[in-house]
Amino acid sequence: MAYPSVKLPGDGFNDECGVCAVGGHADAANLVYLGLYALQHRGQESAGIAAFDGRELRWHKEMGYVAEIFDRHRLAQLPGATAVGHVRYSTAGDSMLANAQPVVAKTRRGALALAHNGNLVNALRLRHLLEQEGAIFQSTSDSEVFLHLIARSREESIEKALLESVDAAIGAYSIAIICDGRLFAARDPHGFRPLVLGRLEEAWVVASETCAFDLLGARLVREVGPGEVVELSGEEPRVLRGPGPGPYALCVFEHVYFSRPDSVVFGEDVAPVRERLGQRLAREHPAAADVVVPVPDSGVAAAIGYAREAGLPFVMGLVRNHYIGRTFIEPRQSIRHFGVKIKLNPVRALVDGKKVVLVDDSIVRGTTSRKIVMMLKGAGAAEVHLRISSPPTAHPCFYGIDTPERRELIAANQSVDEVRAYVGADSLGYLSEGGMLSCLRTPPENFCTACFSGRYRVLDEENAEVIAKITR
Repeated sequence: MAYPSVKLPGDGFNDECGVCAVGGHADAANLVYLGLYALQHRGQESAGIAAFDGRELRWHKEMGYVAEIFDRHRLAQLPGATAVGHVRYSTAGDSMLANAQPVVAKTRRGALALAHNGNLVNALRLRHLLEQEGAIFQSTSDSEVFLHLIARSREESIEKALLESVDAAIGAYSIAIICDGRLFAARDPHGFRPLVLGRLEEAWVVASETCAFDLLGARLVREVGPGEVVELSGEEPRVLRGPGPGPYALCVFEHVYFSRPDSVVFGEDVAPVRERLGQRLAREHPAAADVVVPVPDSGVAAAIGYAREAGLPFVMGLVRNHYIGRTFIEPRQSIRHFGVKIKLNPVRALVDGKKVVLVDDSIVRGTTSRKIVMMLKGAGAAEVHLRISSPPTAHPCFYGIDTPERRELIAANQSVDEVRAYVGADSLGYLSEGGMLSCLRTPPENFCTACFSGRYRVLDEENAEVIAKITR
């Protein structure tokens, strides 16, 4: 089963994965590269592209950022009109090259390449069954389960094999697949993770977010619906299975934090949603303050909404360093709070002597929030009132977001006032679950809020004991 990782180096959620695919364009790999560049925020651990030129499937994947891995020479080695790509953060499986995607194999159906965003909650059980039948796995990622299901299906056609495979999988999946040059896309019946379909000239494009289309110059056509399986190899999409009836389980945290603010996710523009979250937060938790300061970059839109509703000045009282890279030499403990300081620095002239409303999207362990509050007070802030544009995060995610175990989530073990005391804020206010859901046009019953509420829509009963252990 795809359980939340506990190897996070810092406080906060880590992004999950991003998928991009192009069918019917001579520069497919180059376009996928650009799409992945736009989706880099969804995974900074590894990246890969596979392309089919009508005869052969070629691929390349490495650990690192998209721009570090691919250049003109590397992309020239990936010819073909069909390509699929992936950026990864390990929510299931270890951090290693073997788990980088797309996962690729030669099968009796032809060469297969698959990119997956999400987690299968029955992955361990499926893997065990496949291994009993002789399957040999090359990675620890649950995404490889899909490849074996398709390759080992007794159905004659790839269409039926794909439908059989998605029926066997339980959990969250938005996938793009190349099989013998044909491009397919599928999304789980609950719709946990986003997947959108676009048009670029005569080519079809699939991506996790619409921001990838903006960079490519592609036109958004529609979402791949929850439960839909579609082939994108002809003039028009060929729907193998239409969307399911719902209710769905769309991840509300895509709107709170994960998706880029310039994307359209689940049919709604992200940035305005975040501003409405901030406005609602200001109504639920007003503060006697002088300025509103966001935690960049994720807290900016909510802070704008908070400031507008509260009638307070919005100031960028924290500056973020966007050029850290993947590695840096950390000094000895003589530089206090170095891990946060290298990312954020207060602007003393904007906060000195001021009562500050500090707006962020979430608190996970609380350690980063504590350091930011201390930094602002060290820069002269008279008071810091911390406001969070989502409810308390008290439960781990099983559907594609890398969260700590429950015992590491501060809101699962401490009251709001205890969290306030720990982070050193003068006051603390979380947005209510009802308030959060009221800011979205989609009916509340169609969102998954498990990380806040503990109400899991989909679990594998055969793994109940393990689930109980990791969530306690």
